[in-house]
Amino acid sequence: MITRPLAALAALLLALAAWPAQAAVTMTFWSRDFGDYFPHAFFQLRGTLDAGGAPVDVSYGFTARSVTPAILFGNVAGQIERPKLTYMQGSKVRFAVTLSDAHYAAVLALVREWDAATGDSTYNLGKRNCVTFVREAARRAGLVTVDFPKLMKKPTSFLHAVAAANAAQVRVIEQDGRTYLAEHPPLDASVPIDAPVSTPGALPGKNGEKTG
Repeated sequence: MITRPLAALAALLLALAAWPAQAAVTMTFWSRDFGDYFPHAFFQLRGTLDAGGAPVDVSYGFTARSVTPAILFGNVAGQIERPKLTYMQGSKVRFAVTLSDAHYAAVLALVREWDAATGDSTYNLGKRNCVTFVREAARRAGLVTVDFPKLMKKPTSFLHAVAAANAAQVRVIEQDGRTYLAEHPPLDASVPIDAPVSTPGALPGKNGEKTG
């Protein structure tokens, strides 16, 4: 015979099982250090909006269109790009934040503002680089303390500083990309803003990769 407390617990568990899962888009912040590539930072958007609709699973970064000596002397052409899977596997996931629908829209607006087709894609190594782009993305994601002027050419140090300064809002991950992506397989998702899929910051002559 089922006692009254057990019956109440069973009813609660059934109700929770029937309750729809809360939708949310998770934004993860990534970086890669020196190697065959220049240091780089980018972010991934993965999940479903609270408002519903098709899920999203896409990554965006900002980089110089070509890695040449010209980047040392001023403005050059830049581009929004989507890092290749192999590049992400060799990168590190630093932390995550859950986005509201409004913050998600604000982050996509930033992508459009820095895209050559819809905004200003000027790249400047000291003033408008991959870290600058990620800093503005973090701000639009709702993080308050994101200004670390001395770290604007140091992607990993910058992301560590942001995570520490916003500890109550972020979930620290610190995991290699290959492991993280294996635990979070690709979703059957839409790409909200198209951009070239490339290998950002490849040094000239490395495996024939287009530099970024």
